[in-house]
Amino acid sequence: MDKKRLCLVLPSLQAGGMERVMSELAGFFCQSTNLEVHMVLFGRSPEIFYDVPDNLKIHEPKSVFNNRFRHIYTVGRLFYLRQKVKEINPYSILSFGEYWNSFVLLTLLGLSYPVFISDRCSPEKKFSVFHSSLRKLLYPRAKGIIAQTIKAKEVYLMQFKHSNIRVIGNPIREILNWNEKTKQNIVLMVGRLIKSKNQDRLIKLFLRIQIPDWRLILVGYDHLQQKNFDRLQAIITNNKAENKVFLAGKQADVDTYYTISKIFAFTSSSEGFPNAIGEAMSAGTPAVAFDCVAGPSEMIKDNYNGFLIPLLDYEKFQEKLETLMKNEDMRATFGKNASEDIKHFSVTSIGEKYLEFILSRNQE
Repeated sequence: MDKKRLCLVLPSLQAGGMERVMSELAGFFCQSTNLEVHMVLFGRSPEIFYDVPDNLKIHEPKSVFNNRFRHIYTVGRLFYLRQKVKEINPYSILSFGEYWNSFVLLTLLGLSYPVFISDRCSPEKKFSVFHSSLRKLLYPRAKGIIAQTIKAKEVYLMQFKHSNIRVIGNPIREILNWNEKTKQNIVLMVGRLIKSKNQDRLIKLFLRIQIPDWRLILVGYDHLQQKNFDRLQAIITNNKAENKVFLAGKQADVDTYYTISKIFAFTSSSEGFPNAIGEAMSAGTPAVAFDCVAGPSEMIKDNYNGFLIPLLDYEKFQEKLETLMKNEDMRATFGKNASEDIKHFSVTSIGEKYLEFILSRNQE
């Protein structure tokens, strides 16, 4: 029997939540003997940060994107993607990215290939008039839409009036080789250094707690040209906290940080489905997170495997973080509950849901 060709499209596999999810799904899809899996990277700098299986067929444009002539090169990328998809002749296409999905749908207009799309952001994210109009025009043309949360599906039903929307959470990698007895007095946050993550506020509230022998480690890198690394380092230096708060930057081996940390603190105010919370939970690390519009509440059960904090209530966040720091038995219980609960989002379970949805066009 001929294999079905599945085409995954996104700008790059740089370090990020959307890219990690796509790499995890690609790994699962490539295990199927009935699939031939292709990945087309079409962005300005199609970096590959994550490990991918050897049998994944990766396609990248040969030309180097020249930002001085970005409009011309963007059109070139459009033609590259369209031509490459026609060469692959896929059974189905899966596209990620709230901006890039419109680019993909526009690029493939007039072709018969079914395109399934998924935004990877908060469902209440605000777009410019141009992008909002483009989404309303193009999203209904997708074969199906994958929402990360129930809230996202509710929003998309109102926005796009699409009849084929499925809620599928993110695959959460299993973090192995962790042991509660070897964890250290570390509060960890993993996330890009952008303003909506509120790492500056986390640093300040952590320093107010003043419990000896605890450290705060922030894993992540500057993104969206906001240059927050230097700003955060200045906060640390001005508070003479160089021995308490550490900026670890981009890390290929983030699992080590999950396994040695006792608490995961997540001050982000806007999320789609934060992988980092799930990965921390997989390592038996209870999380304290803001209950933003979508994401954290899909994984955290308040006062059972972590704490959900009313959005931007930093006083309550500090209170619950301090409670966990002081209570070893609570950390152990929450951590055990977290590692069990997050198994619902295993790569196998989520990968099978994806395949059932994006390969189902002949079952309608």
